[in-house]
Amino acid sequence: MPNSKSPRASYHHGDLANALTVAATELARTGGPEAVVLREAARKVGVSATAAYRHFEGRGELIHAVKELALTELAARMQDELATSEPVPDPPAEALRRLRALGTGYIRFALAEPGLFRTAFCRADTPGMESEPVDMLGTRSFQMLVETLDTLVGCGWIPPDRRPYLELAAWSTVHGMADLLLDGPLRLCPPDQQEAAIQRALDMVADGIAALAAGHAGPAKVGPAP
Repeated sequence: MPNSKSPRASYHHGDLANALTVAATELARTGGPEAVVLREAARKVGVSATAAYRHFEGRGELIHAVKELALTELAARMQDELATSEPVPDPPAEALRRLRALGTGYIRFALAEPGLFRTAFCRADTPGMESEPVDMLGTRSFQMLVETLDTLVGCGWIPPDRRPYLELAAWSTVHGMADLLLDGPLRLCPPDQQEAAIQRALDMVADGIAALAAGHAGPAKVGPAP
């Protein structure tokens, strides 16, 4: 007679797909995208692989779900960073404060959660991990950047004709810095040099955007590197 107290029999979650996603996210947190395996997520939840495959056709679908959850955590980290400093009354200065805070939160998330960060941006066509690409332009983290830059246009600080693709340039700089710190040569630098490099990258983004204000001196930089 089967043991009625086995993990499978005692499983009572109402949303197995969500439970599997959460379990897989924890796998990604500790081991990156390579650690996301449907059978292992099922084992952690306490269900059979057969039950798991009713909700995810394969590893690619599960990784896609983990990517979305990881990007949600990224946005939350960026939002938390915004709350670490007080808003300022001048709209352009406030937008630049937000810009630096969002970039800082992005990089801090990458350093604090390397497994989730790597999973969020792992290639969708990697053998064994094929998945639908995440629409980054629709994520909350990206939209916060878009909204901040739109504020600078709305207050007349950035000319409308200089606005297109500005968010992509800013994102590329910050993401590139995060990637270099995690998996590039900057990972070998001492912490103080890493911090200086982060601040210089943020300076470059903020100063470059400030330079678009033709004929406008712009507000003082927010939190410049020494």
